[in-house]
Order: sequence, then structure tokens, then C-alpha cells
Amino acid sequence: MPNKERGSSFRDVARLAGVSLATVSRVASGRAQVREEIQIKVRAAAERLSVTLGAGTRSRVISFLLCNRELLHPIHSRIFLGAEGFCVEHGWELAFQSFRYTVNTPAKNMQLPSILTRRDVVRAVIVGGSNTRDLIEALQRHGLAVTIFGNNLIGDLPAGSCDVVYMDDVEGAREMTRYLIRLGHTHIRFVGNDQLPWVARTASGYREVMEEHGLEACVSGLHSDERQAGYLTTRQLLSRREPMTAIFASSDATAEGVYRALRELNLDVPEDISVVGVNDTEGAILHPALTTIRSFPEEIGYHLAELAVSRLMTPHLPAREISIPTQIVRRDSCRAPMLGGQGARHGGRQPG
Repeated sequence: MPNKERGSSFRDVARLAGVSLATVSRVASGRAQVREEIQIKVRAAAERLSVTLGAGTRSRVISFLLCNRELLHPIHSRIFLGAEGFCVEHGWELAFQSFRYTVNTPAKNMQLPSILTRRDVVRAVIVGGSNTRDLIEALQRHGLAVTIFGNNLIGDLPAGSCDVVYMDDVEGAREMTRYLIRLGHTHIRFVGNDQLPWVARTASGYREVMEEHGLEACVSGLHSDERQAGYLTTRQLLSRREPMTAIFASSDATAEGVYRALRELNLDVPEDISVVGVNDTEGAILHPALTTIRSFPEEIGYHLAELAVSRLMTPHLPAREISIPTQIVRRDSCRAPMLGGQGARHGGRQPG
């Protein structure tokens, strides 16, 4: 129960919002569901009256919710570190929580981790991993401020539904494709499963530039893990004996699979076929060192946490979107295509 002073403040909020005192208390505690439009009215009234709702005085905890991904994923673990850096700097706590759900689960049936349903413990959620809009709706039903890493979102978010941070992998893919074309490559093949949202984004940038230059875009990928997909798809492409002087792999892990397939067919990188990747998670340790698109996961995490706290402080603001640029890192895996090179002419040499 609120004390007398806070009860009076809550009554003022209830009067201004046109709701009952009990409704204001439920919004403040976060322990019971209140329709989103009512929550908005109550929070707007509280802000206008400079009244801090109860949960705000008890908790400075944000949850980092990693969904449908491995705990030590090289990108998402670094996003977590970036978010943690912001929280440490600004006196907030960041609690890690993993969560798996099927992509066809509607919001009303989403069984969230119990800690997220109590706003006296967690006030905002940073969403990483692979997600659907139904998860966002389920979190917001509990009155949580939500920010999401947008690259792995399956489908589109309704306009203005929450704050989003992206890495600009689409522009990175455009830049990388232009780089290969400037080197003289015209037979560039994209290897990656574009049914995955983050691969689809990169593939879209590749396709756009290929079409701009009047070149054929070819996207190929098998439904397998990244390394296996890189290996199997490259073997498949080479077996067709189609012209190919460069492979654009959808991730560094996929590029490692590409390397293995090329080595087995006695093809050299970059002498026979140039290879590029995405995300710079292991490009420097491959041999030859991989030219790749560097993302900045810590920066993404920092901004996700910043937006989450800002949303708590100013809930009436329109939803915001931040795009973090990428960088092309040029290493040893690319060169101008050899005139009549083996990779282009024969689709690969047989071992031995």
C-alpha cells in the first residue's frame, strides 16, 4: 500500500488520467495487466504532475533478454557488454536472461520469464537474439519499456511500436559489392540462407548493387548452420561449373566453410576465387585473412541501453531508431580476377 503522501499523489494522477486509484497503483506496481492505452494515459498524467510511479523508486534494473540464440554468440555477447558498459556508467544494473520460444507463438500465449512480469524488479528490457513482433507486444503488455536489436527481427515491427537499434549491414553489403566490382569481379555469388532475416538484409544490399551494374545476382544457401552451409553451398556452386570469381559469404563463419570447400578442390584464395565475409568475428584468424564487413556490437549495446533508460525517463517520446554504420576491413582474401582464372573457367579443379 502506498503511504499517505504517495497515495495523495496517486489520487491526483488518477483524477487527471480519468481512472481509478486502484488502476494507478496497478500501473505503478506492474504486477497486474492494464491495457496499454490506459498505461499511457496514467504515465502521461504522472509525468505532467511530476509524480514518480512506485516501480521507479524501487528498481534500477534492466533485463538483457537473449532469445533463440546461443549464450556465447560472438555478436550478441558483445552487444551485452556494450549495454553493460552504459549501465555501469549511469548507475543501472543489467540482468541477463535467456529465453526460447517458437516464432509462431502469439503474444497472448507467450510465457515470459516470471521476473519480467514484475515491474518492481525489472523496468525495461533490451531484446537481443532472433525475435518476432509478438514478443515485443507481450513485453509491452506488462508495461515494460522495450528496445530491440533490429537486424534479427523476423517480419516488420508496427511503425512507432518501440525503440530499435540496427547495424547498417545493408549499406555495408552495398559497399562490399562495389569493392568487388571495382576490383574487376562480375561473377560474384552470395552464399547464405536468406530465409534468415539478418542474411536477407545483407543479400538485399548485394542484389541492389549487382542490379545497378547490370550483373546477375545469385543468392544460394542451404538450411544448415553457418559453417556447414558455407561448405556445402560452395561445393554445390562449383559442381555446376558456372563462372564464379568471387564469393560473398553471409558471415565470417560461413566464409570459413567456403575456405574448406575451396581447399578440398585445390582452389586458392584469392588467386582462383576471392572471398569476403560479414561481421569480422574471425576474419583476422582465417588464412588468408578475410576481407569482411566489421560491425560494432558494443556500440549497438550501448545505444540500446541508452534508449531504454531514456524511454523510462520520457515515456511519451515517439519511438526512435538508430542505425550504426559498418566498416569494410580489407585483408588478403581479395584480388582482381585472373584472366581466364581456374575458378571462373572450370568451377574448380578436382583434387589430386
